[in-house]
Amino acid sequence: MAAVRECLILAAGNGSRIASMSGGVPKPLVPLFGVPLLEHILLASQAAGINRFVIVVGYRADLIRSWFASRAFADMSITLIENRDYHKANGVSALAAKDEFRSHFLMLMADHVFEPKTAQALLQQPLAEDEILLAVDQKLDRIFDSDDATKVKREGTHIVDIGKDLARYDALDTGMFLCSPALFTSLESTKKEGNCSLSDGMRRLARDRKLRAFDVGDAHWQDVDTPEAFAHTEEIFAREFPENPVTEWLANV
Repeated sequence: MAAVRECLILAAGNGSRIASMSGGVPKPLVPLFGVPLLEHILLASQAAGINRFVIVVGYRADLIRSWFASRAFADMSITLIENRDYHKANGVSALAAKDEFRSHFLMLMADHVFEPKTAQALLQQPLAEDEILLAVDQKLDRIFDSDDATKVKREGTHIVDIGKDLARYDALDTGMFLCSPALFTSLESTKKEGNCSLSDGMRRLARDRKLRAFDVGDAHWQDVDTPEAFAHTEEIFAREFPENPVTEWLANV
């Protein structure tokens, strides 16, 4: 498989659960140690080997466009796509970018911070032309606010069910996917009245045995979607994300 150098970042949501501390800016621009969450994602992905980014924006897209206009990201190609239906489920945002990808790509959420080595390991995994590989975490007792996380049920390396409300599960969705364009075919097939979630598409792939799990092992990641999760991330960041480019930058400030 050729090296994967492209990444889709979903950054369209209105971030209602973090609105109390966002000051009206879209969640991707909420600063963590003075650096917007979206920049954390871009720099960590670049450190993992990504150089082309397609970012789907929606809520206050004008502010994100202005932020990019004021910033220079060396050795990155960045394309912004606006999803005017950002109030719908996140699968709609993914579909907005379907014409941008012809081969395998990394898919990330704009509010999930991670270690570059985790993404790098995921990118090196084999993937068939009609499969999706989801990075999962089986350290259930170490995840902050695991009740809110998307749950995963596995049989061997295959994922057989996924969703926030699963009663029986053995791992959690980290928000990191190695995708083939089959993602878009699955999402299109699950659309109802123009709406679909990523989990809808993943469940369809799971039924077809086309959704596999990649265990992140001892790696760290964090979904920063509430004020409580934000405070937790601030507390653990230097300790659990020592190789993140932002951590290295902070150490030299």
